[in-house]
Amino acid sequence: MPGIIGIDPGLAATGIGLVRGQRGLVSKFSFGCIRTEAKDPLPERLDRIFTRLTGVLADEKPDLMVVEDIFSLDRYPKSGILLGKVAGIILLAGFRYGIPVKEIQVREAKQVLTGNGNATKQQLEKSVRHQLKLSNPIRPYHASDALALALIGLFRYTI
Repeated sequence: MPGIIGIDPGLAATGIGLVRGQRGLVSKFSFGCIRTEAKDPLPERLDRIFTRLTGVLADEKPDLMVVEDIFSLDRYPKSGILLGKVAGIILLAGFRYGIPVKEIQVREAKQVLTGNGNATKQQLEKSVRHQLKLSNPIRPYHASDALALALIGLFRYTI
């Protein structure tokens, strides 16, 4: 059964969501978050994300990786640069494991799952929870965002 991993890049917390299924139906899913400490040097934080992610890729062997496309706000250019570094190691991990990668903008993910490209994180989480038939909230939001990306991969890029 095809597996799709969704990744929500973040330096403090990178969300990971994995779904398995076919023809748009989810048969199995899991989610989590890779956290790093702000006090640690940047290279150490990036290594932690890369190492943990490659461990997941080696264990789960997904068929497709869907990554949130990075954007930058004019008011916070440094944040965009840091996210770009995180996205770079995520893309490298996918390449190293021979996994095709699709990048999707967050507005597109929100539009597909909620019908509103400007949906809040809460609205997106609720939609993901509905798709997966869960009653308890998915936390942290980075994990629900990653699951949203994985679901889009399952719905759009059937393998």
